Parts: sequence; C-alpha cells; structure tokens
Amino acid sequence: MIGETEIGRGEQAWEYYKKICPAYLEEVSDLHKTEPYVYSQMIAGKDAFKPGEAKNSWLTGTASWNFYTISQYILGIRPEYDGIRVDPCIPGDWKGFKVTRKFRGATYHIEIQNPDGKSKGVKEVIVDNHSQTSNLIPLFDDRLEHNVRVILG
Repeated sequence: MIGETEIGRGEQAWEYYKKICPAYLEEVSDLHKTEPYVYSQMIAGKDAFKPGEAKNSWLTGTASWNFYTISQYILGIRPEYDGIRVDPCIPGDWKGFKVTRKFRGATYHIEIQNPDGKSKGVKEVIVDNHSQTSNLIPLFDDRLEHNVRVILG
C-alpha cells in the first residue's frame, strides 16, 4: 500500500487496504469465526480442514502497520523532525477529509480538500490563514490549536 502511494496510485492503495481491513470484511466474519474487528495472522485456504477460518487473532503487527499506512501514507499526515508533512495519496473520488493530530504539544486541525479529483499532489497549503510554499507544516511548540487547509491539485 505504501508503495502504491509513493507512485501516486491512491485508488490502488485504497483497494489493497479494503481487502485486508476487518471493517470491510464484516460479511465474512461468521466464516472467519473470529472477532470482526481484528486482524488475524492467516485465513485457512480452500483445501484446509476448516476453509475460511481465521487463525491467531490479536497476535500480529498487522494492526499497527495498517494504522501507520493509512494515517501516514494514504491520509498522508506524517510526523517529521521539523513538523508535520501533509502529502495524501487518496482515491480521486474523495472530495476531502479532516484529521485532528496532536503533535509535540500543539493540536493541528487539518482539512484536505480535493476539488479537482486528484489522487496526489499538494497545490496549496494554508496554516492559520497564512499561505505557505511547503507541505511541511511547521512545528508549533505552543500548546495551542492550529488550522491547516491543504488543497490537492
């Protein structure tokens, strides 16, 4: 999924995410015989004694890796040393989304707008009503709230 976002294919990254995300697999949770909201280590294949049954839920690092992938690469909100990089790679039919991110003592209210139906590419960044030239949101170590608007294009 991260590789797909790196080459700008937001639709493909999202499709891969939906194929393994428990929330998108609810209709087969009875077949899996495990909690419908957790990742499992494996799903038994068609030749297994109990095909479709999930094994070893709660024992993988899959949930943390998927959180990392969705938050930092698909939604594109990545913490860096000097601030927060905002570089989403989303399906083109998404009109936008909002994220609140606490980072080093400040709270960032980030709104992504996608008026042209792009998957990737930041056209404009506005932080606290001031336009800036970079998609790296500066570090505010002030314990205040900051509004960020990012327009894809």
